[in-house]
Amino acid sequence: MTEEEFDATFTYTLDVLLATMAEEPEIDPEKFYNMACILENLRFFSPVLYGVMQQKKD
Repeated sequence: MTEEEFDATFTYTLDVLLATMAEEPEIDPEKFYNMACILENLRFFSPVLYGVMQQKKD
């Protein structure tokens, strides 16, 4: 898997998680906001995560 493929898949997965949480009426809006910030930070570090996974494979 290339870095671009990883980034696209990772971004899609985070977007699906966010959309699923947004549709759930039981989730507290403040907790939703906090989780959205965490997911955004994970998205930002996607290249770092990919690099770590590649190092583990080698």
